[in-house]
Amino acid sequence: MTHPINSAPPSRPRRWWLPPLLALGITGMLAAALLNPARNATIGGPLVGREAPAFTLSTLDGTALALQTFQGRPVVLNFWASWCVPCRDEAPLFRELAARPSGKPGLVLLGILFQEPSDVAARNFIREYALAYPSVRDPNSKTAINYGVSGIPETFFIDAQGVIQFVDRGGLTRERLNAGLEKIGVPPL
Repeated sequence: MTHPINSAPPSRPRRWWLPPLLALGITGMLAAALLNPARNATIGGPLVGREAPAFTLSTLDGTALALQTFQGRPVVLNFWASWCVPCRDEAPLFRELAARPSGKPGLVLLGILFQEPSDVAARNFIREYALAYPSVRDPNSKTAINYGVSGIPETFFIDAQGVIQFVDRGGLTRERLNAGLEKIGVPPL
């Protein structure tokens, strides 16, 4: 069979619906991945099993405080801010932990202010929750960057040898706090 010069060959059925269907499928997969985070996304991280990054920062009173000062003692390092709602939710747990008696030089609690706009707001938060442990400023978030902090609160559990054994992201519950304490050899609350 011959075709006239100006006539088109017989057309195949067009699949106009294929590109929108593919786009819809890809969008659906991306949405599912973003809205359904991996299990245990609140714990762990690349620093677990590694030496805690060193820092020297100043307290709200201007005193220099170095992580190395606490060598030989387990440390709970909490990145927080006064404007952070989950930080407010977990503050009573830290108050309770700080108030627990220790017979020997034991656990150290240390707060690191994360993008805190005001020392006054930080002091008010500390007073409101009666927090009896030091908090230090982190200018330009350099320490937060070294610890890979992506949001707050984030809590690092460092053993007496200076190794990060557990990381928790998001507001701590008693169970998650106790899991971190267990990893650094500290009795649970």
